[in-house]
Amino acid sequence: MSEFLLKPRLRFGQDALAVLTELPASNVLLVTDKMMVKFGLADRVTQILRQRGLAFQTWDDVVADPDIATVVRGMKLMDSCYPDLVIALGGGSVIDAAKAVIFALAQTRPDLSRERPCFVAIPTTSGTGSEVTSFSVVKAHAEKLVLVDPSLLPDIAILDPSLVASVPPAITADTGMDVLCHALEAYVSRAASDFSDALAEKAVQQVFRYLPTCWRNGHDLLAREKMHNASCMAGMAFTNASLGITHSLAHALGGVFRVPHGRANALLMAQVVAWNADYQGQCDTQAAHKYARLAHLLDLPAHTLREGVTSLLVAIQALKDEMNMPTGIVDTDVVAVDFDLRLAEMVNQALRDNCTATNPRTPDAQALTELYRHAWSGSAALDC
Repeated sequence: MSEFLLKPRLRFGQDALAVLTELPASNVLLVTDKMMVKFGLADRVTQILRQRGLAFQTWDDVVADPDIATVVRGMKLMDSCYPDLVIALGGGSVIDAAKAVIFALAQTRPDLSRERPCFVAIPTTSGTGSEVTSFSVVKAHAEKLVLVDPSLLPDIAILDPSLVASVPPAITADTGMDVLCHALEAYVSRAASDFSDALAEKAVQQVFRYLPTCWRNGHDLLAREKMHNASCMAGMAFTNASLGITHSLAHALGGVFRVPHGRANALLMAQVVAWNADYQGQCDTQAAHKYARLAHLLDLPAHTLREGVTSLLVAIQALKDEMNMPTGIVDTDVVAVDFDLRLAEMVNQALRDNCTATNPRTPDAQALTELYRHAWSGSAALDC
């Protein structure tokens, strides 16, 4: 018997933030970061809380790639003023930090008879899908640890496109490619189902249609709404189907060299698609069949399996090129000597990553090393 989780409750569309006026609460903890405060997005939430006369505290020192020390700080704050409503406002790092704090506090203080607070996630990037997933990524030294537990799921997710209108083009590109990677990996995962497939297919279609528009004109609220929804749908797909080795490799690359997560996925994605399809071999894997179906859904040439996979690979590269994204890891700040020195370490991390288990092909260290090498140079995925 299989399972498909349907949580959280979704509120979406323009003015979706207004749902905060309806939620019962007396003591609120707002989890966010300095950028949300600087650009006034946190004020949009606190203004609602003030109008309702609610007591609240703001924890705004969450940083990108939250580490264990960040989680411990959040636990101490939450323990000292235990709220009945937690609101996480920000990108994946903020939402993941809030998840980890709520989860860790429940695990370390089971003696306290306190109800879990209502947990509301409000994403301000269209990328991680963290608002609807049972995943949280926390950094420990140079390694990203992936926590997976149903209790990490928020209760309510608010998808308001006005909150992402000001996201800069480079971050729009990084986070948008993260959405595409989530959908692609969930679609070919060993744990995929009819339900996750339907969500992944729709997410892929909306990324290719609306991401370039968001990159060119961030204030196109229709395109922003469609990408925000695509991010959420891809998140719903992968929280049920899990992911694959693009994420395993990206987690290690980001943990060691601090390459932004979405960009790391974009640098590795096409090479992994080619490898999963066995593009240099028979190109007749189950993953190849599904990639070819995606090409067909995107109205790309797909008369044969190989043609369909080729079309998808070309489309991924064209999308990256249109948004002026780096071709290879060599085009980032990663130094070649350092990359070579830490390559084996990253490969070992990727082999241990939870996402590796559900990749459609089972990799070994040699395969992952070769994928990193291809991604370093940015060699065409058609040659992988």
